[in-house]
Amino acid sequence: MNGAESLVRTLIDSGVDTCFTNPGTSEMHFVAALDKVPGMRSVLGLFEGVVTGAADGYARMAEKPAATLLHCGPGLANGIANLHNARKAGTPVVNIVGDHATWHVTYDAPLTADVEGLAAPVSRWVKTSKSSRDVAKDGAAAVAASRSYPGCVASLILPGDTAWETADGVAPRVQDCAIPEPDQLAIEAAVQRLKNGKRTAILLGGETLREQPLLIAAQISQTTGATLLAPTANARMTRGAGIVPVESVPYPVEQALAFLAEYEQIITVCAKAPVAFFAYPDKPSSLLPESCSVFEVASTEQNGVSALKKLSLLLDVDTAVDVVVHDLPPVPTEDRINPEVINAVVANRMPQNAIVIDEAITGGRSLQALTAGAAKHDLLQIVGGSIGIGPPLAVGAAVACPDRKVLALQADGSAMYTIQALWTQAREELDVTTIIYANRAYAILQHELNNVGAETGKVAENMMRLDMPTLDFVSIARGMGVPGEKVNTAEELDRAVKKGLASKGPYLIEACY
Repeated sequence: MNGAESLVRTLIDSGVDTCFTNPGTSEMHFVAALDKVPGMRSVLGLFEGVVTGAADGYARMAEKPAATLLHCGPGLANGIANLHNARKAGTPVVNIVGDHATWHVTYDAPLTADVEGLAAPVSRWVKTSKSSRDVAKDGAAAVAASRSYPGCVASLILPGDTAWETADGVAPRVQDCAIPEPDQLAIEAAVQRLKNGKRTAILLGGETLREQPLLIAAQISQTTGATLLAPTANARMTRGAGIVPVESVPYPVEQALAFLAEYEQIITVCAKAPVAFFAYPDKPSSLLPESCSVFEVASTEQNGVSALKKLSLLLDVDTAVDVVVHDLPPVPTEDRINPEVINAVVANRMPQNAIVIDEAITGGRSLQALTAGAAKHDLLQIVGGSIGIGPPLAVGAAVACPDRKVLALQADGSAMYTIQALWTQAREELDVTTIIYANRAYAILQHELNNVGAETGKVAENMMRLDMPTLDFVSIARGMGVPGEKVNTAEELDRAVKKGLASKGPYLIEACY
């Protein structure tokens, strides 16, 4: 048994049975081990950003890490943007990066790079295996590190000789660490704040945005009068009919300031106090009123679900909760398409238990309001702000949950960052329906030009346009093996969405407006 085979066997024994890959020469022994060792599903991506984003989407839905397989420093660099997103989302990823053999590094070959230096900013745990006999032990440690609550990127660097030389065998699984509990004094202090009569919001993040924790949060809200809120973007949020509704803090600074202006205190549970995504001239970074206090009852690395349960016990809450019932918007009949039309069609046609990927960017601003009464679904968002995660997230979610429909809502500009994910969807026959919000522009940047107060002319305006030439997403998809169609009216869109959702494989709809 060589080092690569010992690593694959150890990963499987540690519960990691899916690997998203884009390998090169240094990883060939790992690739060969995938043939020798049964039990590991290998999913090929044509770009490393697809690989890392898919691992993120997989772990968000499977609730366990997948592995990646990347090629040397430049391959890792290509995948870093979505590892950044995974880090911000608290997603467990075992990030395996092949590298030159230990004795070859001194020759400074073309692909030689500081792999640990590249991995460190997006990883909580980084290690380079020094010997083939260390690889299995290091692999088990990487899996355990990735599972440290709430989850993180653990990067294991595998020099070529450690993969091909003889190894001792499989390393035992490292026991997961217990989830850190919130401090009891913080719980008691939060109870006092919830009783002080001030206008209060409870800002929920992480696992507290799932169905059962939301019910507990609603009991607390109903007992104390506190409003339930969520951050602007979240790794996974359960929503729809029958689920306790939670409003998210708006993205635009002016809207967020107005949205939060009434609150005198914010109590955070696995969430951070809301701040602007960027700095703007003459606008604040904090989105809270200056007089608003912030109290953390559970950090992002503590058990927020347990915190809610303890709060509910001390508050002696009423367990009966009246969940607000939201009506569905009318099925659109307009001739022209706009984001509200797309989101209203999605709300009406969403199947039960769907997984919704939201990278619609400006097109998604009305999504949560319009889908509040839609069928129950999980919403996955772009937590780290690095665009190009939507198509890979859809890949990973579909691999993790083959029995659930994945509905990917995708802006046209950011789709082009990782459009290769469509090929993986076709290759793996994944049940993903993608709607492209085709406004032919980087609309978010058009807004940001105004927000920062920059004086612009034709050169700047042209940099925001995607119609010189116009992208043809149906042709792009067809070239990667994904069928699709282009629609221009609400009626065409409604018909296409029903067709895509009725299919059992990937389908793409280009909604032009």
